[in-house]
Amino acid sequence: MLILQRKPGESLVIGEDVRVSVVSIEGGRVRLAISAPPEVSILRSELLDAKLANQDSAVEEAAPAELLGLLGGMPVSKKQEKGETHDE
Repeated sequence: MLILQRKPGESLVIGEDVRVSVVSIEGGRVRLAISAPPEVSILRSELLDAKLANQDSAVEEAAPAELLGLLGGMPVSKKQEKGETHDE
């Protein structure tokens, strides 16, 4: 893993055609701009995790609440883990 320090307005290049620029740094949050060709997939890591979990659930059954939990860190109750999504 390469660790770099960049200031707002500075960028780095990955390969020949991917550029990552620091747009701003405010209160512990960093805003990045990514320029890449359309064939390069750019996903936030939590969306990639959800995508992989969704693919796994197609092979083996997973509770929908578990998949939603991957997207937003939503806590999963014991009822939801068992697949009970409404009161009976």
